[in-house]
Amino acid sequence: VYSGTKFAVSAISEGLRHEVGEKVRVTSIEPGAVESDLKFTTSGAAAETVLDFYKQAIPAASVARAIAFAVEQPDDVDVNAIVIRPTAQQF
Repeated sequence: VYSGTKFAVSAISEGLRHEVGEKVRVTSIEPGAVESDLKFTTSGAAAETVLDFYKQAIPAASVARAIAFAVEQPDDVDVNAIVIRPTAQQF
């Protein structure tokens, strides 16, 4: 289900890009593991797995730099998608 929803967001972004035409740039930001408080909301058997996963997380500032890169492009350039994840992230 998770991978299906991720694909749906990409497809919706691409559809939006087609609908709005040349006046609006649409960029889909697809982050991997990013440092956040989300890891503290998991409990039970999955908690250890989630905490291990987030040990490799990148700071939110890294995602912000990627967004700034997309926004700072010339008007005739649209960065359609940015996939940003920790180098160590396997999936």
